[in-house]
Amino acid sequence: MTRELVDGVLAYGHWGRPMIVFPSEQGDARDFENNGMLAAVADLVEAGRVKIYCVHSADAGTWSNRDIPLEERARRHAGYEEWITGRVAPAILEDCAGQGEIMLFGCSLGAFHAANFALKRADLFPLALCLSGSYDPSRWHGWGERGEATYFNNPLDYVPHLHGDHLDWLRSRVSLLLVCGQGQWEDTTGALDSTRALAAALAAKGIRHELDLWGHDVPHDWPSWRAQLAHHLGRFT
Repeated sequence: MTRELVDGVLAYGHWGRPMIVFPSEQGDARDFENNGMLAAVADLVEAGRVKIYCVHSADAGTWSNRDIPLEERARRHAGYEEWITGRVAPAILEDCAGQGEIMLFGCSLGAFHAANFALKRADLFPLALCLSGSYDPSRWHGWGERGEATYFNNPLDYVPHLHGDHLDWLRSRVSLLLVCGQGQWEDTTGALDSTRALAAALAAKGIRHELDLWGHDVPHDWPSWRAQLAHHLGRFT
């Protein structure tokens, strides 16, 4: 049974660890169900092991808007970040009555959001499951000068410079699962190279993560992501 939690966020499940699902580029909250992802993990939902919260994207006005420079895209993303952390996360925690910490999930551009939110706000989101992501916004037809807003939303920029007490805290707090196929479109989208690059950056800083590369017959598409989510999610619920 589907219900609306807040601001168009769709909730599935009656009990279990909460998971925010970010859609792929310019997607909406129904994409997870409409593309068979919910059915792929229905056993976990029905067993009360996970509660799934699907949010809409804001990509059309931020990262996917090629008419504005990269720095402005990053500045506009701040509104989406505030909505997730200040509105959606508190509503989920209230809905779950403190039952488990929130994990994040996304495919393609959704994987970027999952990784970026976890690394920036590990206090709220200590685990991110990221499938076929591209983690460097400057490569998304970006143009114009890059400033602080872009830097602090580019894991391949800021992760290599993490240090001191904050890095120590992240090492103790956050964990990322990075999954990618090696088949069609994983190369042309940049997902395979970007996934490897983020894994290397996390490894260099000693940040907990897993890198799981699937075969050369596994493309960048929904059937692959259904199989990958079904394979991994049970370990974290």
